[in-house]
Amino acid sequence: SSSLASSQIAPYSHQSSAPASKEVWKKGGRMFSILLAVHLALLACTLVSSGAFEKIAVHDYDVFFLLTVMMLIVIVWIIFYLISTARCPDAILCRDSHAGPIWLRGGLILFAIFSLVMDVFKIGYYSSFYSCLSAIKIIYPIVQAIFVVVQTYFLWMSAKDCVHVHLNVTRCGLMLTLTTNLAVWMSAVTDESVHKAHSKLKKNAHLELKVPLTDSSTDVCNCNSQICQIFKNGYFWLYPFNIEYSLFASAMVYVMWKNVGRFIEHHSHHIHRLKFRLFRRTFFVGIVLGLIILVSGLGVLIVYEVQVNSITESTNKSQALTMYYIFNIVCLGLMSLVCIGGSVIYRFDKRDMDRHKNPTRTLDVALLMGAALGQYAISYYSIVAIVASTPRDAISALNLTYALLMIAQHTFQNIFIIEGLHRQPPKEDHKHGSRQKDLCGLTFVNISAVSLRVPDGGSTLAPSTAPGTEASLPSDLVRSLTAPKKMNWRRKCLREISMFLLLSNIILWIMPAFGARPHFDNDTELNFYGDSMWPAIVDICLPFGIFYRMHAVASLLEVYIMS
Repeated sequence: SSSLASSQIAPYSHQSSAPASKEVWKKGGRMFSILLAVHLALLACTLVSSGAFEKIAVHDYDVFFLLTVMMLIVIVWIIFYLISTARCPDAILCRDSHAGPIWLRGGLILFAIFSLVMDVFKIGYYSSFYSCLSAIKIIYPIVQAIFVVVQTYFLWMSAKDCVHVHLNVTRCGLMLTLTTNLAVWMSAVTDESVHKAHSKLKKNAHLELKVPLTDSSTDVCNCNSQICQIFKNGYFWLYPFNIEYSLFASAMVYVMWKNVGRFIEHHSHHIHRLKFRLFRRTFFVGIVLGLIILVSGLGVLIVYEVQVNSITESTNKSQALTMYYIFNIVCLGLMSLVCIGGSVIYRFDKRDMDRHKNPTRTLDVALLMGAALGQYAISYYSIVAIVASTPRDAISALNLTYALLMIAQHTFQNIFIIEGLHRQPPKEDHKHGSRQKDLCGLTFVNISAVSLRVPDGGSTLAPSTAPGTEASLPSDLVRSLTAPKKMNWRRKCLREISMFLLLSNIILWIMPAFGARPHFDNDTELNFYGDSMWPAIVDICLPFGIFYRMHAVASLLEVYIMS
């Protein structure tokens, strides 16, 4: 009897140990790829940060060489991935419907186009000095353009893949791709920050940061022609798009890495079918107010840049700062109130919370919370400097209000977005979808041509029905198929709020990304922390704040569709 019991227990113990060993191996493969990414990221960060300082013997072409090698390796791996998955029919057993939505891939293509234009400008600029520059400076933008094209195609086609072949190679390849994008992002942020810091502080003789990459050889190579100046100024204006492209690609690659070897449970896949009903419902208040904020912000940005950069009088500079702070205070105040109203509406929302595993949503929440830390840091540093400084004027009061509202707006907006991302779709869509599934063959029937059998009389209401037809549809079913469904007030308010916040976040991304830096134009923080500490704080934290706005736009679009 003991041998019989052991023989019966053995198969079950063997079956239970197999998933456990597979899970351990899965964690081991993930850990190895994470270690690879950490070491490469630290190496790239070391070279990029060292290349930004004059006294360190690390040159810009050393950074370009490392990034070129990494991009070439990623290009080879992407080609291998596409070929291997195309040849193996069991490579991709399922696809994650939440990963890589159409608006995220569309935004990736938009940023990729501007990145390619930036690479063309770089090639044109560096080609003007091919006789006195290192060849890697011309090779780098060429390889980067190829890398952008290959990676964009790869993410467009494979962002939803759950791969089940070459698991460890795929994990390492995806982590290498993610690290390469982060290294390119660090290089672009450093180059742009050095360029802006040099343009703002070029009159200071004690500046430690050297001239950015475009000016590092001006002693030997002079950019005198007009076309050269166009290339020189053009690709710096396109840096924000390349920065956002690298971050968008990194987020999509991370979701692919999480989906390697994953089996998708079949639930809630109807959520992303709602994306094509984006503008079916009428809305006015949210988009009108958002467009007013967007257009006003563009006007404020233009006037601010003209007055700060072209006029040296302190009165005009103070007027520009006052105008900038007042606009942002009004915008941030409205956004905070709207987010609070949206959170209150969620208190009365009867939709259940979505607790299913969703790597895309988990990453969205983590990026929102992490990227907000950059703006939090700048705001708190500003608050300390303003409160501790003795001469207080109107601009200091506006700056303090601006910093406090920035903290409040980030907090309330994160609460609104995170709560919206964790909500189930409306129940009306569940009922409508289940009813269509129950109808099966009747959903494609033309209602005007079908015979509706009256129960008591037996006559038909449609004279065009063929003889002998026994089709019969209930009256409530006909009304559900023909009459448009009305959206309740909660869904309408949530959509208006999401659209207003989306457009407002776009202008709040445009303003700092394209040159509006009151952190350097207002001397309070600069005088309090010094010429070395305050620029370092802003250059480190502000890129995260800029990324937060663009990522909030994508998350708010998701909240809008799910509402």
